[in-house]
Amino acid sequence: MPPISPPLSFNPAGIELDRRQGLTRQLYEALRQRVLDGRLVSSTRLPATRDLAKALSISRNSVVRAYDQLYAEGFIESRVGDGTYVAQLPTAKKLSTKVSTGLLTGLSPGLSTKWQDLPVDLDAEVIHSAGLARVKNNHLSLPPSGPPRAFRVGVPAFDLFPFEVWAKLNGAFWRKPDLEQLCYGDPAGDGRLRGLIAAYLRSSRGMQCTAEQIVITSGAQQAISLCAQLLVEPGDGVAVENPGYRAAGHAFALAGGRLQGVPVDAEGIDCQVLNTLGDCRVAYVTPSHQYPLGVVMSLARRLELLAWAERTGGWVIEDDYDGEYRYSGAPLSPLAALDRSGRVLYVGTFGKVAFPALRLGYLVLPPGLVDAFTRRRAVDMRHSEVSTQAVMAEFMAAGHFQRHIRRMRRAALSRRNALLAGWPNDLPGVGALPGVAAGLHLTVRVASLAREQQLLAQAHTVGVEVNGLSSYWLPDCATPADQRAGLVLGFAAVPEAAIRAALTRLQSIWKG
Repeated sequence: MPPISPPLSFNPAGIELDRRQGLTRQLYEALRQRVLDGRLVSSTRLPATRDLAKALSISRNSVVRAYDQLYAEGFIESRVGDGTYVAQLPTAKKLSTKVSTGLLTGLSPGLSTKWQDLPVDLDAEVIHSAGLARVKNNHLSLPPSGPPRAFRVGVPAFDLFPFEVWAKLNGAFWRKPDLEQLCYGDPAGDGRLRGLIAAYLRSSRGMQCTAEQIVITSGAQQAISLCAQLLVEPGDGVAVENPGYRAAGHAFALAGGRLQGVPVDAEGIDCQVLNTLGDCRVAYVTPSHQYPLGVVMSLARRLELLAWAERTGGWVIEDDYDGEYRYSGAPLSPLAALDRSGRVLYVGTFGKVAFPALRLGYLVLPPGLVDAFTRRRAVDMRHSEVSTQAVMAEFMAAGHFQRHIRRMRRAALSRRNALLAGWPNDLPGVGALPGVAAGLHLTVRVASLAREQQLLAQAHTVGVEVNGLSSYWLPDCATPADQRAGLVLGFAAVPEAAIRAALTRLQSIWKG
């Protein structure tokens, strides 16, 4: 019989504790980390609590509590009459030294979990799923920090939101809540709200939809993600506008879709190019106000897109993110209102009418898809937060919603006009401002990528937010870099006085 190897011993050297902070937690994390990264292997014998406390010059109670937590989580085990040992755990796989602390410790709370920390050269054993690997190149950047300022994109005039009315309705809900509403609810969303949304879309968009076709989501992004999860199989081609809304592209790429960028011209997505993509069965579009170029898809192009979907058995995801904002003439009918073959999924949001943090959106689905989408959403979220839905339903039923839309439309128009009136003309390398008939932003072309980057850097120095059009293109785009350059400016986020002040600062730095 081979001789029995003596147990490995533990050396507390290297454990440094900050006495200004919780000693128990620091010791627990230090020991836990050593187990996870292999410095403490299975069957290593740990010192008795009294001995370790003496070695670290801390109280024995701190060590006991740290050990207790490690026992509870299965990192260590007690052998009767023989002491405390590191438990038998699977051999830790070697991680790249560049892996973020959050990934190294299992994405535990309180530790860094920024996806941008993930390296390009992650060990193949670490990224054991294609889905996790895809996150490296398909994640959302952090939103701009601080309060709204000119010319932040995607932000409505929520300084005009009737917060007092909302607070009263919210207070009324919680003062005497319906106990049934506090139970687990329908994952498709509050029935009353769905009915009111359907009525609103019938009157404002001409959509012949019912409450049963609507699924409430936590904002438009979740709606798009649900479409990606249920309509896209790994390897499927997905047609997206190029340039376009990159966050939507990320959702489809995470589902395994192969993004196929389709050019956008003055009438919207180029359906002739789309027709050449034989492997695409999903197309994502923003027809009411293309993001970011701002063009409105023509009726002829809408009918051509619907014909493509019917002919190929494809799906069209229509993102009507800011369709409430129309400044001249009646808006064209949404694709969903023109659809006769049940191929359009309509994405709507309250974030561009109320405020982004509301996180309230919805999908209008062909009847045959409703059950699948409801079941899939319930896996991620049993159902939406109750009071927000209930309060929004009352907000709509009492007429506040329609009044607020009219007020927001007037405000956005006034703020648009302030931007157009004060824009510095004759800037070298900058094109003329376009006409703006809809939406909350505009895009102006710039002669070269270098000039775009120069203008963005100068704007940043005077505290003005301007987005570069070049960031909205797919990375493997065949369009020459200089043809992708431009400036994207949101005009609704701040009042007219702030817009004029920002334009004065831009004039001084851009023409100085």
